[in-house]
Amino acid sequence: MSSRTSSFSFKGKNDDIREIGRRLQVGTILEGSVRKAGKRLRLTAQLVNAENNEQLWAERYDRELEDVFEIQDEIAQSIVAALRVVLSDDEKRAIEQLHSPNVEAYGFYLRGRQYFHQHRRKSHEYARQMFERAIELDPEYALAHAGVADCCSFLYQYFDASPSNLKRADAASRRALELAPGLAEAHASRGLAVSLSGRFDEADTEFEMAMKLDPKSFEAAYFYARSCVAQGRNADAAKWFERAIAVRPDDYASLALLAGVYGSLGQPDKSIQTSRRAYDTARKHLELTPDDPRALYMGAMSLTALGESEKAREWNRRALAMDPDDPSVLYNIACAFATENQPAEALQALTKALDNGFGHWKWIENDVDFDSLRTNPGFVALLARKPLETDMGTA
Repeated sequence: MSSRTSSFSFKGKNDDIREIGRRLQVGTILEGSVRKAGKRLRLTAQLVNAENNEQLWAERYDRELEDVFEIQDEIAQSIVAALRVVLSDDEKRAIEQLHSPNVEAYGFYLRGRQYFHQHRRKSHEYARQMFERAIELDPEYALAHAGVADCCSFLYQYFDASPSNLKRADAASRRALELAPGLAEAHASRGLAVSLSGRFDEADTEFEMAMKLDPKSFEAAYFYARSCVAQGRNADAAKWFERAIAVRPDDYASLALLAGVYGSLGQPDKSIQTSRRAYDTARKHLELTPDDPRALYMGAMSLTALGESEKAREWNRRALAMDPDDPSVLYNIACAFATENQPAEALQALTKALDNGFGHWKWIENDVDFDSLRTNPGFVALLARKPLETDMGTA
């Protein structure tokens, strides 16, 4: 299965199915179209073998708009039958999971998730607006509340470390859990939000529950791994990054971060092997989405680990040219300078990242990329800028 981020890169294009399959590294592709006239929907869908362009299954649905969730379930069941897949009980429950009864709210939710995965400040802000619009239409839509929480958490970490974002993430994730205590996404969002306030025991409990409810949740495993890194628990971080990658093998960020974790654990062979996978995955992603600065700077991290410093610098320059004031880009540029023993340049980029809103202080404190700077007076002075825990939303 390919991630939605990679899949969306083909939206609106007319690429050959076999070429899409090759580039996404998948064996089957679901394609279709939706036409709307008033409250009527005409939806066509077909499942195609990506290797030979053979149609495995096709269907047309002419229904009322409010039947869209029923159609979604029918398509899922038809695909299962076409592929002759035997589902576990958890997977069957996932297919049968009830969605919001408000179709318009569901549409805003889907738009929000599409933008959320672009990992830029404006995309997170726009995604939050979409989730908020969904909540206006359906105040008890737990997934939309979880979406708001995730947007605020990511904005706080990477782009705008204001207490208001942290408080909003806390409140929205709590509301999602109140509405749907059995929803894995709600527990994952809650875990992420409280981890950013340093409440790691509570975060662990939430992540564990999310994984119990949905063992194939990429977000729960990925958020859990990052929370472990922020605590310096690298052995646990490796475990959860490995779980996340098993669910989503084309996630270059998880691979790049796992390679760093392996290095910190004294496992150089695993680190190099994973760095190579991370670079290959980032390179393939950039073939589909060449204007993604995150793929560039995460790929550059892997290139540095592989000893290709000049190419890594080129990729970092490209990322910085795309978004020179982006705190996330600047932070990773700082990491690159630090690993190449250029302390002045690293501190300059890190200072600008903090000035522009980067706020994940626990990550900075435990990021192995900055090990060469730990005793540098400039780095020590930057760490002294960290807000008090009470300012970050903890009791």
